[in-house]
Amino acid sequence: MLPDFPDSTTLFQTAEKQRLYQKLITQLQKDFALANIDIDLFSDIESNALKTLLHEKIYYLILEKFTEYLNLLYVIDVPEKAFKEIHMTDAVEVAEQVAFLVLKRELQKVWLKAKYP
Repeated sequence: MLPDFPDSTTLFQTAEKQRLYQKLITQLQKDFALANIDIDLFSDIESNALKTLLHEKIYYLILEKFTEYLNLLYVIDVPEKAFKEIHMTDAVEVAEQVAFLVLKRELQKVWLKAKYP
């Protein structure tokens, strides 16, 4: 079972250790495409750049394309319970917390696919 990650650094370390980082990127690309949202993810993107890019994209969606943002969260299947735990402060912090929830859910997906092929 995957641990509950306290932060994105631990999440990325776990993904690397279990050789799931590339699959995480692929899953993000797939789900963003299913939601009809363009995102420039390259297979060799570093974890810090991935985190920043995802945060910026979610921030943009929250402010400019809220319907697409909701659709993305539906496609990724971020648990509603997790949203209720988000501390509503400003859009920047909300986007950061949502980006982390997205990463956690996507890693969970690839981990389950790897464990139960």
